[in-house]
Amino acid sequence: MTDIAGGQGADAAARIPNPWLIAMVVSTATFMEVLDTTIANVALRYISGGLAVSSDEASWVVTTYLVSNAIVLVASSFIAKRYGRRRFYLLCLATFTVTSILCGLAWNLQSLLIFRMIQGFAGGGMVPISQSILADSFPPAKRGQAFAMFGVAVVVAPVVGPTLGGYLSDNFSWHWCFLINGPVGVLSFALAYFLVREPESLRKERAEMRKKGTRFDIIGFALVATFLGSLELVLDRGQTEDWFGSNFIVVTTAICVAALILAIIWLLTKTNPILDVRLLASRQFGSCFIVMLATGAILIATTQFLPEVLQQNFGYTATWAGLSLSPGGIVTMAMMFVAGRLTSIVQPKYMIAVGAAIIAGSMWGLTRLYADLNFAFFVWSRVYIGLGLPLIFIAITAASYDGLRKDQTDQASAMINAARNIGGSIGVSIASNVLAHRQQWHQSRLVEHVVPSDPAYHQTMQAMTRYFAQKGATTVDAGSRATAWIGQQVQTQASYLAYIDVFYTLTLISAVAIPLALILRNIDLKGGEGGGMH
Repeated sequence: MTDIAGGQGADAAARIPNPWLIAMVVSTATFMEVLDTTIANVALRYISGGLAVSSDEASWVVTTYLVSNAIVLVASSFIAKRYGRRRFYLLCLATFTVTSILCGLAWNLQSLLIFRMIQGFAGGGMVPISQSILADSFPPAKRGQAFAMFGVAVVVAPVVGPTLGGYLSDNFSWHWCFLINGPVGVLSFALAYFLVREPESLRKERAEMRKKGTRFDIIGFALVATFLGSLELVLDRGQTEDWFGSNFIVVTTAICVAALILAIIWLLTKTNPILDVRLLASRQFGSCFIVMLATGAILIATTQFLPEVLQQNFGYTATWAGLSLSPGGIVTMAMMFVAGRLTSIVQPKYMIAVGAAIIAGSMWGLTRLYADLNFAFFVWSRVYIGLGLPLIFIAITAASYDGLRKDQTDQASAMINAARNIGGSIGVSIASNVLAHRQQWHQSRLVEHVVPSDPAYHQTMQAMTRYFAQKGATTVDAGSRATAWIGQQVQTQASYLAYIDVFYTLTLISAVAIPLALILRNIDLKGGEGGGMH
């Protein structure tokens, strides 16, 4: 990939591959990788049955991918600089494709987890490098449009995942959730091999690093990887393991906190750290990082909990629950390119604030949850989210690079993608906690009214006893059925109220992004046709 932003002249430009072809190739590969963060979720019960393991054991298929994905993100920047961005990208893409096929051919849970872990390592290195390739392929004035294509992959893929995973698992086999990556990966690798080039600036930087003898910060990597890996484990397994009632969670949390403290101390005192944490201290990048955490939380949490409530409370199949997200995905795709255009005329901070407000309104609308809602209600809820997410994602991607040197783009890409991944895990963890605890709380409050002395309970009990008696039940049997029916209604209502609390929580998370967006500085919307990062 030649450095277009540096401006090499008309003759050089003629030899440069079309940047939009590069954008299409790296975005397709990214779509494939991000898809795998959610496609396996709906296939877990099929994996559990197919491999004869418990559902808890099968859930490690998701956990191992998230942990390995998070760990490698911090090393991707140094590896790309030291050994070549193009070489590293192609290695990650090839490894991801091969291990995807091996996941589909796995003969037991142990082999599947090993292949899934390697797949996560490869995918974690591929995505931030894809974003860096786009940042260097386009001048700053046109990056918004390029990031729109990348954004389609990152934002739409988690939406498509449950739909595609449900369809493949229901109609074919869970193996196809992984095997489908094979042909796409091979095609992407072939195109990337011929189109992607190494920027001259990176070649010079690599030569300089070799001359200076710059070594890989193994201690910094170990500390950051331990922190991110243990954080992902705590967030993903906390609810299943009963949080701090589990020794595993207590020990993992202690390791996480210790690794974080040691990592900060080490990275701030190291000359060439694996991760430049000082970026987080800047108003611009630090705010973008936090907003991306919130965006990842909303994206992944809604993608998981909307289909879940449809399946558990409304009786939808996995395929139809996934289809409720599809129109929102189409709107997201269209809005990505609209948002890409807007980045050249509207300040990113205003786009982020408007997008966050739209999403907060959509989450607030979902608090009107009740039993008679139809399919269209959930479709429109996702459509509104699809209107807001691109405004945030494209603007925050453009804003996060503002003011950075060209040698910081790989670091920024890795950290922003880590924020999206970690934010997704945090969002799901918070939502799962709220759902579990509030469901217990609401059920306890509702049960307080299920007593013979309560007039409403007495009337309902009589009415349902008569109903079942009219259906042919004996007097005793009708009373038992009426009691069971009331108990079921209590559980159902507690579930609805708990999901309402989840959407209240997601509303607050969305609202947090609004003031954070407004403290971002204005960026130069017109400049940068030939200057790289400014």
